[in-house]
Amino acid sequence: MIASLEHTLGHTFARRDLLDQALTHASIPSSPSYERLEFLGDRVLGLVMAEWLLEAFPNESEGAIAKRFAALVRKEALLEVAEALNLAVHVRAFVGERTPVARGQDGILADCCEALIAALYLDGGLDIARAFIRRYWETQLTQRARPPQDAKSALQEWAQARGYDRPEYTITDTTGPDHHPHFTVKVTLQGLEKDVIATGPSKKQAEQRAAEQALRQVL
Repeated sequence: MIASLEHTLGHTFARRDLLDQALTHASIPSSPSYERLEFLGDRVLGLVMAEWLLEAFPNESEGAIAKRFAALVRKEALLEVAEALNLAVHVRAFVGERTPVARGQDGILADCCEALIAALYLDGGLDIARAFIRRYWETQLTQRARPPQDAKSALQEWAQARGYDRPEYTITDTTGPDHHPHFTVKVTLQGLEKDVIATGPSKKQAEQRAAEQALRQVL
């Protein structure tokens, strides 16, 4: 099964332990987890994506590039790649009643996708990691003719156009360890039938998800 994943990734690992680690959740006892690789993979993805966007959109402002960047490195973008790789069948983790990771465990799959980027970088170098990223993010990068607008900005513009106060975001709960927190955020706004609550691995992501849900309610 690992050989089939290597074929999909387009790289045969000299150090299989890197690939194994990238696919291992901390819930597996006595095995290095993907968390350290995830940290590195996030930075490699950011570097490759930044240089690619500057190359692909030479006439766009820094602000427009930043919006594209944020959309391409967010959890949803990573999940799209994880699904293309069929990553769920390769990840080793125990969740709930100690069953293997399922497709519904979005956070684990997104984290493993970043860890895979780090594993490719450490085993094959930046060119190998860059080739993988450009292959699997190409559709996401090219499908938008215009820079995306983040959900919080869109919701604020919707409110201003109707003379409403700005949306208010409130952290209602924080769980998890310091190195892996999970935030619950509530957004309150005139025009909403009810307050919207969303969660995320950072305050910023939780707020964006709350704004996305609010927009679906009002538009």
